Amino acid sequence: MGRFVFIVVSIIILVLGGIFFYKYYFVFGQGVKAGELNYFVNKGFVFKTYEGKLIQSGYRGKVAGTIQSNEFQFSVSNERVAQQLMNASGKIVELHYKEYLGAIPWRGYSPFMVDSVISIKDASRQDVP
Repeated sequence: MGRFVFIVVSIIILVLGGIFFYKYYFVFGQGVKAGELNYFVNKGFVFKTYEGKLIQSGYRGKVAGTIQSNEFQFSVSNERVAQQLMNASGKIVELHYKEYLGAIPWRGYSPFMVDSVISIKDASRQDVP
């Protein structure tokens, strides 16, 4: 009887561990987003994480002749990338990100994790590399 309980408990722990890994560590998608960096902050009660918002403009609105902006909220865990973004508020940035199926508190509030900055351009001069 004790061996049966041990096997059942082991299987349950393995299944729960697999589900946790899939939801929080499996990279669901990755890509590049570009737009104006609206804000970038270091915040949190227990876990201090870097959080930011990118404003992507120029999308067609639902009403003809209008333009609607889109917001991209993201988190950053790499200190070097965070320092680059701290100095880029209000600038046009291109960010490479990974998308996870869920967010965990010590990694950030968003399921979108930015892992590198591709480019930073001044908003008034978009021809600067």
